[in-house]
Amino acid sequence: MTDPNGRVALVIAAHPDDGDFGCAGYTAQLAAKGWSVQFLVCTNGAKGTSDRDMPRERLIALRREEQREACRRMGAKDVTFLDNEDGELVYDRRFLEQLVRAIRVVRPHTVLTHDPTDIIIRNSFINHPDHRATGTAALDAIYPTARDHLNFPEHLLEGIEPHKVAEVLLWGTNQPNFDVDITADLDTKIHALTAHVTQFPDRSGFMAFVRENSKAEDGRYLERFRRIELEF
Repeated sequence: MTDPNGRVALVIAAHPDDGDFGCAGYTAQLAAKGWSVQFLVCTNGAKGTSDRDMPRERLIALRREEQREACRRMGAKDVTFLDNEDGELVYDRRFLEQLVRAIRVVRPHTVLTHDPTDIIIRNSFINHPDHRATGTAALDAIYPTARDHLNFPEHLLEGIEPHKVAEVLLWGTNQPNFDVDITADLDTKIHALTAHVTQFPDRSGFMAFVRENSKAEDGRYLERFRRIELEF
């Protein structure tokens, strides 16, 4: 999974479709530049339906396939599912180990994930508790846990070496400092998101929502991140 030029990005998302909302446009841009973009989905998506007749295992299987198709559409190389229970994600040592292992195996230059620091986002959204748990654990996994060899030393016995991430991009933030112009990639982002048929059956209405939500005052379409460049 490594790239000799360091062109590897890891998207750590709580649920299927979260990473698509957060960074599908930028993922498409990185893939077009030759980057290997890997997705890590932390929960099984088992509560993501309003259909009371949908069997649990059927929904999990559908959401997995939807995320795989979305990744194909945006140019991501691969997706891994941790299968923690949707809506019940807890930041504990087991979850931290899962994320540290992924970072050490994928060895990304850049990690993209949820900003866990605010419960209310832009006075419009409540930051889901699974998002906050994922973002907090991901940041702790990045620094210092994945970097230091004394954390989870059993990884060394498996030949998995520590790894230092150089850049973190947080989506769903109240403090953006890094804008990516995705005007040319907006259709790709929408195409990826509409792979999630179980979530967005009203395709036309959903497309209008994504366009409106991504549009800046100057008419461009943006993905906005809080960017952290790690110096040590």
